[in-house]
Amino acid sequence: MVFPERFSQLPEYAFPRLRSLLDVHAPGGDSIAMTIGEPQHPFPEFVSEIIAETTKEFGRYPPNDGAPELLAAIQNWIANRFSVSLEPEQIMALNGTREGLYNAAMALCPEAKNGKPVVLIPNPFYQVYAVAAAAVGAEPVFVPATAETGFLPDYRSIPEDVLNRAAIAYICSPTNPQGAVASADYWRDLLDLAETYDFQIFADECYSEIYRDAPPVGGLEMAQSTDADPERVVVFHSLSKRSNLPGLRSGFVAGGKQSIARIRRLRAYSGAPLPLPIQRASTRVWQDEAHVEHNRALYAEKFEIADALFKNVAGYKSPEAGFFLWLPVDDGEAAALKLWRETGVRVLPGAYLSRTINGTNPGEGYIRVALVAPKEETEAGLIKLRDCLYN
Repeated sequence: MVFPERFSQLPEYAFPRLRSLLDVHAPGGDSIAMTIGEPQHPFPEFVSEIIAETTKEFGRYPPNDGAPELLAAIQNWIANRFSVSLEPEQIMALNGTREGLYNAAMALCPEAKNGKPVVLIPNPFYQVYAVAAAAVGAEPVFVPATAETGFLPDYRSIPEDVLNRAAIAYICSPTNPQGAVASADYWRDLLDLAETYDFQIFADECYSEIYRDAPPVGGLEMAQSTDADPERVVVFHSLSKRSNLPGLRSGFVAGGKQSIARIRRLRAYSGAPLPLPIQRASTRVWQDEAHVEHNRALYAEKFEIADALFKNVAGYKSPEAGFFLWLPVDDGEAAALKLWRETGVRVLPGAYLSRTINGTNPGEGYIRVALVAPKEETEAGLIKLRDCLYN
């Protein structure tokens, strides 16, 4: 049997790699999981009530693009949060933003652009970006996002011949795993580059509502403020982090009318729209900010704990947003294994979120630590981590 080669160069996904590394060893204490970004704060109680009240609607095929009420709620949220006015046809509900980040490339990446198209990807990165590039037959170009670049990719450093082939640039702000935020100046420079070389920006903004000081700027508002092409930026948002609802698999994609029309057309043939009870609950969740403010305050408490524990660690960078620590170590794999075997704390080697390019992996000297558990468990895990790796 002949199988396609386009996915053959993809490394094993991060979490199976982690299980292979750690699970052959006994933990050195009660297990504390700090690997996956699965929020554990309470989600709004009304979610369960709405789903229970609307269970009969599981018996109906849901609207492909999102119920009118849901699209209106998202439309209003975008207007309130980013001061951007969109029409309903510029928004589509997603069955989790991973679906959107993948399918947007399927719908929008051209077959050719001055030769083989290029997809620009920050390194480290959310792994779906690379899979999307492989699926559309594009060349992925991994751009380091390191301490020297403010943990954001310096896309302007890319050679002009590569930029001339660029079709899509992924940007995640706040960043996963480093917790950096793209400033308005960064956005203006990126938009200028995209206008000059005519590529689209896919803005993964799933962590935008977990911040410590000022709300991060968004791609749509920056595109509007610079009079960029309305099709230039496509943004992705989720209720997973904002509202502690990763299992609801509810998010949205928004952008120019032509872009969203193409994504909607693909969804009509191959996607999985949200069941109506999930759409009903999502509508209410986008309309409520009280639980988001409470959620943000809980994360702020844990970041204060982390800052106190790691303030004397050389290279420690207090995150601006998101809910991960990106902790410097000599070797991420060795540190994760030592921590597991001696304490039972489970973290993710940074190299598992990065790609080795020209012999260098920008995540190799880091571990990613998720601060998603309740405060007491998080603090206990961080103390064990500090005492094991930094004392």
